[in-house]
Amino acid sequence: MKYIYLLINIAVIFFPLLLSFDKKVHFFSRWRFVIPAILITGVVFLVWDLLFVKLDVWSFNPDYIVGIQFFGLPLEEILFFLTVPYACIFIYECLNVYFPKNDLQKYSFSLSNMFLGLCVAMLFFGYDRWYTIINFGFLLILLSYVEYVNIKFRFMYKFYRAYLVSLVPFYIVNGFLTAIPVVMYNDKQNLGFRVGTIPFEDHFYLMGLLLMNIYLYEFFKDRYSTIKPLT
Repeated sequence: MKYIYLLINIAVIFFPLLLSFDKKVHFFSRWRFVIPAILITGVVFLVWDLLFVKLDVWSFNPDYIVGIQFFGLPLEEILFFLTVPYACIFIYECLNVYFPKNDLQKYSFSLSNMFLGLCVAMLFFGYDRWYTIINFGFLLILLSYVEYVNIKFRFMYKFYRAYLVSLVPFYIVNGFLTAIPVVMYNDKQNLGFRVGTIPFEDHFYLMGLLLMNIYLYEFFKDRYSTIKPLT
């Protein structure tokens, strides 16, 4: 029972890691961009995680974790910020390689503005709930920067497709984590609305986590390409 969260982490990364050597995607050759993106984003979200534990936004069921902790967080939670981003960036890159034509390009900016409006609305309605206000506040700032400040490279039309596909494993993995439950949420700190057992805010937590990882991934790729063309 204590290995449940650890096994979920292993299951998340097993196939993406195994398929990283696929001849067409050649994902392992992108590790030099993937690793710094994951590490930088991981530090940000681990600080966020520590804050949420202190604020009683969520907690971890001791029955389903091995008991090893770093900085007050379970080992499995730290691994989560390595395994999930890796799997999501892998999905993003696979979609780009196998389906280069993307009709979302003409809708992506409108989608971003819609999500920005949703963030503002959620900040208004959830101003007294820590998970809601920090989650949507972070996404508002990040999405505004990517769409209105970052003008050098555009990738949001590819991001939304990857996010949509990532929701499938998200419902499986997060469904297990919240149904068992491995992660226990304090509904006084969120809107109290759930999709099955998954808090509404979690969908946009994933969006912020994935967006920061993919932005940094694209940033490092772009920076490298100015020095040496990608192969």
